[in-house]
Amino acid sequence: MRTLDWTELKRKIDPERLEFSTTAELSEADGIIGQERAANALRFGLGVKNKGYNIYICGLPGTGRATYAEAFAKERASMEATPPDLCYVCNFENPKCPQVLELPAGRGKQLRDQMDELVNRLLNELPVLYGNKEFENQKSDLMRVYTEQRDEVIHAISEEAQKQNFAVKNTNSGIYFMPVINGEVINEEQFDALGQEQKDEITVESEKIQRKAADAMRQIREFERETRREVEEMEYAVGLFAVGRHVNAIMDEYKNYDQVTAYLLSVKEDILDHIADFVAEEAEDDESMQNYMPWYGKKNPEDVFGKYKINLIADNSQTNGAPVVVDFNPTYANLVGEIEYDNEFGNFITDYMKIKPGLLHKANGGYLILQAHDLLGNYHSWETLRRALITGEIVTEPMREYTTGVAVSGIKPQPVSMNLKIILVGSDHLYDLLYEYDESFQKLFKIRADFDYEMKMTNDNINSVCRFIKLFVRRENTPEFTAEACAAAIEESARIAERQDRLSVRFNKLTEILVEAVTWARNDGAEFVTGAHMRKAIDMQTYRLNIYEEKLNDMIDDGFILIDTNGSKVGQLNGLAILDTGDYAFAQPMRITATTYVGKAGIVNIEKEAEMSGNIHEKGMQVLIGYLGQTYAQDFPLSLSCRICFEQNYNGIDGDSASSTELYAVLSSLSGLPIHQDLAVTGSMNQRGEIQPIGGVTYKIEGFYNLCEKRGLNGKHGVIIPRQNVRDLMLKDEVIDAVRQGKFFIYAIDHIDEGIELLTGIPAGNKNDKGKYPAGSVHGKALKRLKEFHQKALEE
Repeated sequence: MRTLDWTELKRKIDPERLEFSTTAELSEADGIIGQERAANALRFGLGVKNKGYNIYICGLPGTGRATYAEAFAKERASMEATPPDLCYVCNFENPKCPQVLELPAGRGKQLRDQMDELVNRLLNELPVLYGNKEFENQKSDLMRVYTEQRDEVIHAISEEAQKQNFAVKNTNSGIYFMPVINGEVINEEQFDALGQEQKDEITVESEKIQRKAADAMRQIREFERETRREVEEMEYAVGLFAVGRHVNAIMDEYKNYDQVTAYLLSVKEDILDHIADFVAEEAEDDESMQNYMPWYGKKNPEDVFGKYKINLIADNSQTNGAPVVVDFNPTYANLVGEIEYDNEFGNFITDYMKIKPGLLHKANGGYLILQAHDLLGNYHSWETLRRALITGEIVTEPMREYTTGVAVSGIKPQPVSMNLKIILVGSDHLYDLLYEYDESFQKLFKIRADFDYEMKMTNDNINSVCRFIKLFVRRENTPEFTAEACAAAIEESARIAERQDRLSVRFNKLTEILVEAVTWARNDGAEFVTGAHMRKAIDMQTYRLNIYEEKLNDMIDDGFILIDTNGSKVGQLNGLAILDTGDYAFAQPMRITATTYVGKAGIVNIEKEAEMSGNIHEKGMQVLIGYLGQTYAQDFPLSLSCRICFEQNYNGIDGDSASSTELYAVLSSLSGLPIHQDLAVTGSMNQRGEIQPIGGVTYKIEGFYNLCEKRGLNGKHGVIIPRQNVRDLMLKDEVIDAVRQGKFFIYAIDHIDEGIELLTGIPAGNKNDKGKYPAGSVHGKALKRLKEFHQKALEE
C-alpha cells in the first residue's frame, strides 16, 4: 500500500518548457499526428492497385479518420493520371441500350459541344441546300413525271369505266365507280329501285372495273415508291456532301479513337437516313407536294434531334490527377446514378439523356471515401457497392426494379467499366460484423487501417499538438494562443486519454475546447487566448453537461440517496460507479452492502436476481466466490448464505471494477469489523486477491471528493485505487490541492489484504506455519465465523 503524493496525481505541463510565448512563433501542423501505424497502412493501401485492395479505416470518431483519408488520397491522386471522360450516346442499332464512350479528359465536353454545333449547322444549311432552285427543279421534274404517270393511269381507268357506263370519282382514299343509266349517275336509292336482272348486270360490270382499278392503284403505288426512292437518293446524294463534310471534320480529330469514330459514322448514316427531319420546315410550306405525296415533309416530334446529343456523365476537364470524392449520403441512386422519367399523357417516358451519374461514375479512376454507417444505413447500398466491386462494372438501373421486380426503365444503359478504390471509414464493430457475416468483405477490403485513440506524450507529440493549435488559429482566423493556453490544452488532452503518459488523438474534442476558449477570449476583448480562457471553456462545457450529476448530488444532499462519509459500519462501504450520458461521464458514490448468515445459497448477487446485472459484473461475483473458497474452504466446505447489493440502484450495473469493494463488504460482515465510511473503493480483483486496474479512475476519485468536500473534509477522507491506475490520474487542481494540504488521501494498493487493513484499521493477517490466521486479524475473525456457520449447518 502506498499513499500517493500530490505530485503523482497529474501530469503538469510547464508553459516555459514549450519554448514559445504564443503560437505566432510556431509553424502549422502538417500531415497526420500520432497515427504512424494508420498512416503506413493508408499509404500502402493507396499504392496497391490490384483488385480487392480497398481500405477500411477503423477507429473512434474524432481521430481524424475521414480528414486524413481525404488528405492522403488527394496526395496520391495528384501523382496519378486523370481518368477519361464518360459519355452516354445513342445506340442507333438498339436505342433501348445506350452505349458508353470513353474519351481523354476534356474531350468529352469538346465532343458534346461539337455535336450540338453539328446539329445547329445542319439545321441551318440543309434547308437552304434543299431549297435552292436547282434542287427544286430536279425534285419538280421527278414529281412531274410521277404526276403524269399517275394521271395517265387514272385517265385510262376512267375511259374504261365510261365504256362500261360507270362514272369515276377520285379521292385521297381511293377511286370510286358509280353506275350511269341514260347518261345520268344514279344513287343508292335509284339503284335499289332497279330490277334484279339489271342490278346483277351492273354488279358484274362493277366487279370487272374494280379489278382493273385495283391493278391501276397498285401501279400508282409502284410509281409512288419509285418516285420516293428517287427523291431519297437525290436527297442522300445532296446531303452526303454537306453532312459528310462536317462529320468527317469531327472524325479527323478522333481518328485515334475507334469507339468514337464508329459512333460518328453511325451518326452520319442516321442523319442521311432522316434528312427530311432537317428540312421539315421547308417541306411543310410545299403544300402542293404534300397533296400528291402525303409522306413527304412529315415532321417528327420536337426532340427528334436529341438522339445526336452527348450525355456527359463524368467530366474530368477540370480535374488534375485522379478524382477524390467524399460523400455522406451513399443511397442507391447516389452510388450508381439514376434514370429520370417524364410523364407524357400518363405514360412514363425516358431516354439516354435522362441518365444521371452517381458517385461511382464521378470517382471512377480515383478514390471514393464513404462512411460505413451511412452505407449500411441506406437500403441496398452495400449490396450495390459490393456487386460493382466484384464485377468491375457500374450498372445504372431503377431501384424499383429491385423492390418490385417489374422492369420500368424503358432503357438498359451499357454498364460502365469501373476502376476505383473505395475507402470506408467506420467503427471496429461494423468491421467485425461485415467480416463475420459477408464473405465478400474480406476479399474486397484487404487493407485495414486502425486509427489509435491515443499517442505517447513525447516532446515531439507535445510540439505536434501545439502546431495543431496553430493550424486551428490560421484555419479559423482566431487570436493566437499563449504557451499557458497550449499547456492547458495538452493537459486536457491527457485527461481525455486518461493517462499521464498519453495524449488523446481525438482532435475533435480538443477543437471544441479551442473554439469555446476563443469565444471567451473574444468576449473579454483579449489579444490572446490564455490559460484562463481554456480553463473557463472546460469548466463551462462541464457546467452545460453535468445537470444529471448535480441532480444526483442534490438527492444525496437531501438524504434521498443514502451515502455515509463519516463513521464506521459493518458490511457497508462506498463503491464508485461511472455514469456515461454520451457526451459527459461522471462518477457517483454508491452504497454497497453485504449480509452473511448460515445457509447453503452461497454468494447471491441481488442485482442478478433482479435481472439488473451485466455479464461482466456477474463474472466478478464468480471471481469473488473463487477467492473465498481458495482462502477459507481448504479444510471444510463453506456453509454460507451471502447477499450483496448495490443499494438504491435502479438502472442496472455492469463491469467488475467493484468486485474488490463487494469482497470488502463480505469480509466486514463475516468478521464483524466495521468499515470506515470516509473511504471509497474501486478496483477489480482476481481469485488470488490481487487488485487489477479499472477504467475511469480519475472521475471516480473526483466524484467522491466532490461529495466529501460538500460535507466538509475531515482529514480522513480518501479513495483506494489499484496501484496500476496511478499512471492514469489526471485530477482537477482542487483535488490535488486538498491532497497537498493533507485533507484528502489517495491510496494505491496491490492486494485485497492491503485494502481491508485500510478500511478496518485491523491487519488482514497471514497464515502461520500451521496454516492458521492470527485470531485478531480480519481473516482470522472471518474464518472463525465461517467455521461457526459450518458447525451450525452440521447440527441442523
